[in-house]
Amino acid sequence: MSIIFTKKLRGWRFILFNFCLGWGHAVVLFNAGAYIAMLPRVAGSLSIPASVAAWTQTDYLIGLALSLPVGSWFSRRMGEYRPFVWAFIFYTLASAVCAYSTSLYEFLAARVLMGFSGGITLPLGQSMLMKEYPLRKKNIGVGVWTIFTLTPFTFGPLCGGWIADNLGWRWLFIVNIPLALAIAGIVAALLYRRGAKLIRYRFDFSGFLMLLIVLGCFQTLFNQGDDWDWSNSFYLMTLLGVGGAMLCFWIIWELSVRHPFLDIRLFTNLNFTIGTIVLFFGFMFFLGLFSLLVVQLQLSMGYSSFLAGLVFLPMAIFAKPIAGGFHYIIKYFDARLLASLNLLGFAITYFWLSQFEHYDAYQQLFWPKLLEGICLGSFFTPLTALLLHGLPQERQWRAVELATSLRIVAGAIGISLQGIIFYIRTPFHQTRFAEAHTLFDARLDESIALLKDTGFSESTALIQFAKIGREQSAIMALNDAFWFAGCVFICLSILVWFAHPTRQPARATLAQRMRRRAIALFAREV
Repeated sequence: MSIIFTKKLRGWRFILFNFCLGWGHAVVLFNAGAYIAMLPRVAGSLSIPASVAAWTQTDYLIGLALSLPVGSWFSRRMGEYRPFVWAFIFYTLASAVCAYSTSLYEFLAARVLMGFSGGITLPLGQSMLMKEYPLRKKNIGVGVWTIFTLTPFTFGPLCGGWIADNLGWRWLFIVNIPLALAIAGIVAALLYRRGAKLIRYRFDFSGFLMLLIVLGCFQTLFNQGDDWDWSNSFYLMTLLGVGGAMLCFWIIWELSVRHPFLDIRLFTNLNFTIGTIVLFFGFMFFLGLFSLLVVQLQLSMGYSSFLAGLVFLPMAIFAKPIAGGFHYIIKYFDARLLASLNLLGFAITYFWLSQFEHYDAYQQLFWPKLLEGICLGSFFTPLTALLLHGLPQERQWRAVELATSLRIVAGAIGISLQGIIFYIRTPFHQTRFAEAHTLFDARLDESIALLKDTGFSESTALIQFAKIGREQSAIMALNDAFWFAGCVFICLSILVWFAHPTRQPARATLAQRMRRRAIALFAREV
């Protein structure tokens, strides 16, 4: 029988516990960010198109989004460490299947299981870590968790690209196996027979199942829309009808039960609604463009996986310091002002990136990515403060749980959405390129003559010219996606001003400050 609570860990056990939880957190997030740089190689290895390989990332995120409320329920119903250990055991099994899969659907199922089991560990790990620190030192615990929060949008693509180029993409999953088993074993040994004060209430399995069907239908619709010709496909229209009907049933069900899977009653609060909408669309475009660029740098412009990841390294310079500083800045400014300035910064970044001209002009990407890192570091904190404003303390964790789940779903949708935009705009620019370079146009003769002067034969020069046209069309399609995102971020920067003004009090108890920091950290960690 479990003991309700035992003495906190001390000495080397406490240090080892911190390291294991932090490293476990890093492993889960690394498999979200690093994997993006590997998508073209996964597609080649499994003999599937790159657009199909993207399913393995979007469905991973859907699994992650669904598992966060499940992890929170486990912590209240069973305590933290037992579900944490079992989740990492399943994470190990899923990694082993991914490492040795040879078919798409086997690999896809394992990736979904990875996302679901890994997502369960995130709230559990943070909760366990914070419980081991006394109140006056909880800021140190938040700092430790922050250090191990290896942002998947900065170092992840670089490390993943290096692994893909030098070891092979399967090694990302092979390395997971001993790491996940070691984390599960050490945490189980350190917290053996550790109990907790349990809160017993029924799991909303019906709400979970209905939401699973809704997200499965809509994500599949976005993933396969281009391949099945959208409204001309009975299969896709069936998915739309089933998903739409189930969404209506799910909303009615969640409003009628006492302990819903996700507390959508929170949308009656104006600030929560606006903050969540901005968070949803902002993250949708950020992650979608992030994934589109890292993949197209490889497929359309010939970058290696490592060089494509290196493009995103400038984001790491300011992202973490800015994120840490905003915990203090938010106390003295209206969250609407900070959020609006941040969103305008994203708009400037994407308008700047929409001027990209040449595939090997690395300096054209460096400075915008540096600015994007500043914007990323200042993105989550003001929006979290905005959406939590006016909510009672007992509902704040549920609010962050709902907003974080929706944000991760938005990331999955964003990856598919940007693929759709690229799919539509690339042929448009190829057509314009062909119309501008005809047999009756002197520019075509000049271009072919220039290529022949460099040593190409006439037939090879024509092939090379067609390749240049394809690369330029891809760049123009990327520019269109960035320009559209810039317009969206301008609209979002205006939307935040419709929320109620918010100012966190400068004077607050230590417990309140630590709770706010922990909530804000959890809200931005994925």
